[in-house]
Amino acid sequence: MRGASESRSRPVSRLRATVCGATVFVILLPALLAPPSALFVAVPAALAVAAPMLPWPLGRVTLAQAGLGLGAVSLAVTAGYTGMREAALLWLPVEVCGLAVLLGRVVRGVPGRRVIVVAAVTGAAAVLVPLRVTLWAEPPDWRLFVVLAVTAMFPVTLATAVGLYLRALDSKRERAVAEARREQRLELARDLHDFVAHELTGILLEVQAAQVAAYEPEENKALLARLEQASLRALESMDETLRALRDPDGAADEPATLRRDRVDELPALVERFRGAATAHAVLELEDGLAELLPRQVQRAVYRVVLESLTNVRRHAAKARTVTVSVRRPAEDRGAVEVTVTDDGGGRGGLRRLERRGGGTGLLELATRVEALGGTLTAGPQEKGWRVRARIPIPDGDRSGDR
Repeated sequence: MRGASESRSRPVSRLRATVCGATVFVILLPALLAPPSALFVAVPAALAVAAPMLPWPLGRVTLAQAGLGLGAVSLAVTAGYTGMREAALLWLPVEVCGLAVLLGRVVRGVPGRRVIVVAAVTGAAAVLVPLRVTLWAEPPDWRLFVVLAVTAMFPVTLATAVGLYLRALDSKRERAVAEARREQRLELARDLHDFVAHELTGILLEVQAAQVAAYEPEENKALLARLEQASLRALESMDETLRALRDPDGAADEPATLRRDRVDELPALVERFRGAATAHAVLELEDGLAELLPRQVQRAVYRVVLESLTNVRRHAAKARTVTVSVRRPAEDRGAVEVTVTDDGGGRGGLRRLERRGGGTGLLELATRVEALGGTLTAGPQEKGWRVRARIPIPDGDRSGDR
């Protein structure tokens, strides 16, 4: 991710350009009063200070190229400068500080293993700048070089530490963004399974029933209307999924979801099931739950009912009665209990409820419910099958009892 952002050129604001130009002018101004050889140390110092002030990449020049180039120029000047020691001493702290700040940006921003080479060149250039003062002295003053080099190590070490710390923060943020996007994709996959598979299952069963039994004209008209509405809902779910995939960064505070997952939409869901299935469906919904339950609990409740009704269609075609109950138990008003029962016969176990090669199903819903501190069970009961989930209501959302 950092490497991708490095390839996009960034504009330089007018304020930044003005400040950068004024800084360079102030640094170069003393060179106008010194011998021409002073420009050999004044120009690298000005460039070293200006480079960290600019946004990188600048045009086609990346931060790595800038750091490597300025470090190489500084080393070349250090190796070949034979001018006034006073001039070298005047611009020495300026260049060392500029290269140190540039080193911090390099350590933070250059991606991959290139950072090692670029940081080594930039850091070495900053530490060796004092050689301009001591190398060509008669005789060379190595004691002074050691003192100046050790002094230069302080800003270099500090800049490296700050750069490594910021790099670690950037890496942590990138991993968090990648994980968030992965969770969004998984959420969209669950949405597709829950909504689209539910509608397609209803369409499939309606078509199969129409092939077995002859319908009257009025029944055919009602059947086609149900198929049309189910197809439109499935297409709408697909459209919303594609829209979320095309804009993964939009509305960062809202997770990607198809959003039809509130408790107050359960009556419409059960009504659609009643119209498309042979079983008679009954909904027992406690009043006020839509205002009482937080969003994540409502989503889990809706998904449990949706998946249970879908499994009734798939596995209990002979069911005659389906009862959906969503209420707070009398013995525990701090939780909501969802129960879906049918009289279509046992179906052998929780894992058999998963469609072969299918999506998430009740196993995934059990994980979702457990993440909220609840439990989900499914198994045979009397003549049919029962799915039961109990989810605690967070303390801050129990105002309905007061």
